[in-house]
Amino acid sequence: MAGAWSLPALAPIAEPVARTLQIPRWLDRSDAAAITFDDGPHPEGTPAVLEALARANARATFFLVGEQIERTGSLAAEIVAAGHRIAIHGNRHRNQLRLTAREVDDDYARAETAIAEATSVRPTVYRPAYGIFSWPGLAAVRRRGWTPLLWSRWGRDWARSATPESIAAKVTDGLRGGDVLLLHDADTYSAPGSHRRTAAALPRVLEEIERLGLETAVV
Repeated sequence: MAGAWSLPALAPIAEPVARTLQIPRWLDRSDAAAITFDDGPHPEGTPAVLEALARANARATFFLVGEQIERTGSLAAEIVAAGHRIAIHGNRHRNQLRLTAREVDDDYARAETAIAEATSVRPTVYRPAYGIFSWPGLAAVRRRGWTPLLWSRWGRDWARSATPESIAAKVTDGLRGGDVLLLHDADTYSAPGSHRRTAAALPRVLEEIERLGLETAVV
């Protein structure tokens, strides 16, 4: 029973599970890759990432956390104004397996409201904290008409041992069209200062995407 209950949580690391549960990990495009950022907005990390994207004329998708929107003023609106896509990462950064169905649904509602009030946008793409879905969480996403999305490559930029070089190398190793790249523009839920390493790695990531002849797509 415990294994069945936690099955959706395996989707980020087990492609057969993601496919069975119809949780996308890739774009349906062969000419583009999607750069996504979780955990923001962040007062230092988000502006640094936005600056790097602007220099490369690249677009990205930001999975925002409601409680961070409330702490960072106009930053969420600045992401939209810069031409990027926003998506939902929850109101608080919590593991769904530890929450009741009501708690998950309340978190969704609060996140949706926080994003809409800050940006006048109601996004419909959702990624859970840690990439971990529970059965009630996945059902609630679909009931709301949202699209769940995980990732196909990550830079492990949240780790204390990560460097700009290791982040760029890992997230672009074997990169191909359709990949969804996971990075973080905040260190609120990860190693202190990790957003600086991500920002430093981003130009290398963008250079590799360009070298491969790919566009940067939003989700």
